[in-house]
Amino acid sequence: MDKKRAMTSVDLAALVGELQEYTGAVVDKAYLYGDDFVRLKMRDYDRGRIELVIETGDPKRAHVAVPEYVPDAPGRPPNFAMMLRNRIAGANFEGVEQYGFDRILTFRFEREDATTLIVAELFGDGNVAVMNEDREVIDCLDTVRLTSRTVAPGSQYDYPDERFSPLDCDYEAFAAKMAQSDTDLVRTLATQLNFGGLYAEELCTRAGVEKTVDIADATEAHYEALFGALERLREPILEGRTEPRLYEDDERVVDATPLPLEEHEAAGYVATAFESFNGAIDEYFHRLETESDEPKATGDDGPDFQSEIEKYERIIEQQEGAIEAYDEQADEEQQKAESLYGNYDLVDEICSTIRGARDEGVPWDEIEATFETGAEQGIEAAEAVVSIAAAEGTVTIDLGEGHIELDPFVGVEKNADRLYTEAKRVREKKEGAQAAIEDTRENLADVKRRREEWENEDGDEEPDDDGEAFETDYTAMASVPVRYDEKWFERFRWFRTSDGFLVLGGRNADQNEELVKKYMDPSDRFFHAQAHGAPVTILKATEPDEPARDVDIPDRSKREAAQFAVSYSSVWKDGKFEGDVYEVGADQVSKTPESGEYIEKGSFVIRGDREYYRDVAVGVAVGITCEPDTRVVGGPPSAIEPITETSIRLEPGQYAQNDIAKRLYRTFRERFEDTSFVRKIASADRIQEFCPPGGSRMIDE
Repeated sequence: MDKKRAMTSVDLAALVGELQEYTGAVVDKAYLYGDDFVRLKMRDYDRGRIELVIETGDPKRAHVAVPEYVPDAPGRPPNFAMMLRNRIAGANFEGVEQYGFDRILTFRFEREDATTLIVAELFGDGNVAVMNEDREVIDCLDTVRLTSRTVAPGSQYDYPDERFSPLDCDYEAFAAKMAQSDTDLVRTLATQLNFGGLYAEELCTRAGVEKTVDIADATEAHYEALFGALERLREPILEGRTEPRLYEDDERVVDATPLPLEEHEAAGYVATAFESFNGAIDEYFHRLETESDEPKATGDDGPDFQSEIEKYERIIEQQEGAIEAYDEQADEEQQKAESLYGNYDLVDEICSTIRGARDEGVPWDEIEATFETGAEQGIEAAEAVVSIAAAEGTVTIDLGEGHIELDPFVGVEKNADRLYTEAKRVREKKEGAQAAIEDTRENLADVKRRREEWENEDGDEEPDDDGEAFETDYTAMASVPVRYDEKWFERFRWFRTSDGFLVLGGRNADQNEELVKKYMDPSDRFFHAQAHGAPVTILKATEPDEPARDVDIPDRSKREAAQFAVSYSSVWKDGKFEGDVYEVGADQVSKTPESGEYIEKGSFVIRGDREYYRDVAVGVAVGITCEPDTRVVGGPPSAIEPITETSIRLEPGQYAQNDIAKRLYRTFRERFEDTSFVRKIASADRIQEFCPPGGSRMIDE
């Protein structure tokens, strides 16, 4: 069995009740690690220190952790963490709710001046959105703009369409949902009932039914047995009578569940009972992380590439099946819509009859009885009616293309439009699945490439034919050592040229002033783009701690400084791909204006001749260095790419500064085996410091 990487809907339903016990705790601080791990440090009079963690990447989880399992606070709080501290520091935790049967939790915090809602989306790409009481998004980890919903600062938060919930349905709703399927029992429970594979198989086992029975062959006895098993499963969860278990296989964790599962017992997993499900799930994810950090075992023949290959091949097979299912579902929804239009008069007669009866106050059960009588008399419209759901105010009909649920109060057109919209939504999900399968195929190709490289190696690292040692591949290392010493100049924009010269740039008017007045020496060179709002750029002739002296600066370094100056100016922000830059000596830069003139803060007077660099192309690369130290760097590609373990080029594009930084962060995590290393030294906020102002996009090399 594959280890659980995300909490299920059943897990969250069981956890919500336990988290309510922390109501009244006061928030001390908020932290953000990387771009997907939020930690809220709270305190309670009786319980003491409480650590609420939310992780939306890999794995996906939300629970209270014991302090010993919480990572040390990151050195510099990113913007998202500072925003959270401003909103909820000193606020009381007032509870949490699960949205329907979805993997979404909404945490509520109350303070005298504000109510704050934090939504944790533990599905798909994952997200955390912070909202006010009116559900207006203040900030979020990821901006989402889809045809179906938007999650972005300033927008109204939209929950996804609510899924069918098996935790509060009655037998009639359960049986009706099952009957709508065209596959077998276990797959229907997993997909139509939203239980997922594990709990679908568990229900079949508890009910004593064969899971592969086709829905067309299923009897009422099958449904009754399954519904009975469902009730026995959900009652203790809803009533808070959980019996949590942590399951291990060969002393390594495989799952944590709120109740003992017969499926896990049959698999021979060792079970450990826990007092609370929160405790079990916390222990599980802590063990999952620490066990994955252990060196990967290799046999006599080297790493087990075959297992990885088989894993990705299984995933691809599942994804291909999902794509095929999306195709079938989309076609089915479209066919239903076309069927409504093809039988327009008949469907309109059914809807009109129901609307007229309801307008006259006729009860739903009498309307249903009237249709049953009409069907016995051979009336075509009545024969098409399958059932009426009084609670929902809907009618289910059959026009020969399967069951279609209608809202009789909105007419034929709107019912058909709803089905067309659903078909479109499913096709969009198919597109997402197709993108995911391409990623998986790339992962599979990467494993095969690494296997080939391993097989072609002659032995351990040895000097090559030129007597030079092979370079270390840090991206493939299970644990990359962190060697980072923050420099004073990192608060400015900066990079080192190909010749090793330090270049500094101002981020704002105050830094422009500071660079010229405090850090520009007589032998330094001053660069500035011919654009409004361009930053001061200084090419240091000597190191900041060395005495100034005349140095012959290579032309290559000057051109890189010019590219740096134009790339971080308004030229990039305006979406242009080139601009002019001039260079002068330090003695030509003055803060003293001509008589009667005024110099704005951050601006300077340039006197004398200027050396111009015409039509300088914008260009920025952001990368990660591993030697001699580990850090994020960014600047002209010619200076950055040779010194980094991996890098990504940017050009003006559509993604805002914070969004492109998050995309870069995720890409870097995909490139390093040790993803925790990327989280430690290359958070999205640190990457953002090297992204030009305005929109950007990654260049595919």
